[in-house]
Amino acid sequence: MFLPDGYTITAEIAATDEKRQLGLMHRKTINPDQGMLLVFEQENFYSIWMKNMNIPLDILWLDGERRIVHVERNVPPCTEDPCPTYTSRVPALYVLELKTGSVEEHSLKLYDRIEFVLKVK
Repeated sequence: MFLPDGYTITAEIAATDEKRQLGLMHRKTINPDQGMLLVFEQENFYSIWMKNMNIPLDILWLDGERRIVHVERNVPPCTEDPCPTYTSRVPALYVLELKTGSVEEHSLKLYDRIEFVLKVK
């Protein structure tokens, strides 16, 4: 996957309910060139929470054209129930989770396009 500035991210694909629910839970670290792409069947309002997370994340919601339609920066791990949820203000088809600071480092903004080829197994 390529960010608008040309930086390459290797993203794990989460295309099933089980994989999307697990996400990056229990990970101790994430490298700057790693991420997770949550893939949904149709555009809708998808909520993300940070339960059982150890690291903060930058979270991007992308539409069917792979344009950024919502951004949440430096989302902290949930430390007590109930965990807050984060939801795009417009329908999205993908959610991209990146190391916190990625949005700022790569100057990512609304309507930027993320390029990727989707290979779902």
